[in-house]
Amino acid sequence: MKELPRGFIPVMLTPFRADLSVDYTTLRFLCDYYIEKGAVGLFANCLSSEMYELSTEERLTVIKTVVDHTAGRVPVVATGTFGGDIQEMASFSNQVYALGVEAVIILNNQFVTAEESDEVFLTRMKQWMEWTPGVPFGIYECPVPYKRLVSIPVLQALLTSGRLCYHKDTSLDIDQVKAKIEAGAGARFGVYDAYMVHAKASLEAGSMGLSCIQGNFFPDLIADFCLRPSTDLQAFLTENMDLMHSAYPTSAKYVLQKQGFPINLATRRKVDPLTEELKGKLDQLLASSSQFRTD
Repeated sequence: MKELPRGFIPVMLTPFRADLSVDYTTLRFLCDYYIEKGAVGLFANCLSSEMYELSTEERLTVIKTVVDHTAGRVPVVATGTFGGDIQEMASFSNQVYALGVEAVIILNNQFVTAEESDEVFLTRMKQWMEWTPGVPFGIYECPVPYKRLVSIPVLQALLTSGRLCYHKDTSLDIDQVKAKIEAGAGARFGVYDAYMVHAKASLEAGSMGLSCIQGNFFPDLIADFCLRPSTDLQAFLTENMDLMHSAYPTSAKYVLQKQGFPINLATRRKVDPLTEELKGKLDQLLASSSQFRTD
């Protein structure tokens, strides 16, 4: 199992045509765009990809398109667990891994209900690992359908497998992030933070990078931030966090479009409308972002 690189791993958007079919041509362009802007890896088929709004066949085709087009330029990880029993999730995970991803991302909230214990989760993870022999995996604290945080004992137990390489942290707690970094010290494992509020502190504490939605607005700025954490940029993105969550992911597609990337604003997710007022605020956000670019 390889160690994933240090830096920005975007949670990829999925482009759609006006009829809401997946636009695989633009998806290929998007892979290039992220990489050109400094991404060191790609996280396909995630929440920002509208994974819950994709069919099983579309999920596999999206992942295959990203892997094939990226062609080894950067590693690709992708979600591989969507409901059903453990054997069904393992079967899909094996299909995802066979497409050539570096690691299959598991959603811990798909293995247990909110009321079930960590012990139950670990029992089911053991079953999943038995049915996915040799498959490297990551774990994502996805907030939908409910957020289940990874405790340090759970993380330590999973690390003993030697197969856990990626963790997208959504705890919003820098002390938890630091504890996870410490737990994974010496392993081929990296914490990738989702929370810009403490992103600088997270990177300085030893996190491997960022996998945050702000990277779908300004991938170049987030890639640069991972190399040179900036208090001013962090403050700017934190101040505008609520705006960037408004009508997301449509809002991100709008800002990319305004920067010249040819993406349709169509989304399958039910989000707030992209009003003229919101567009105006996003235009102002884009204009203000120029202060952080030196070229």
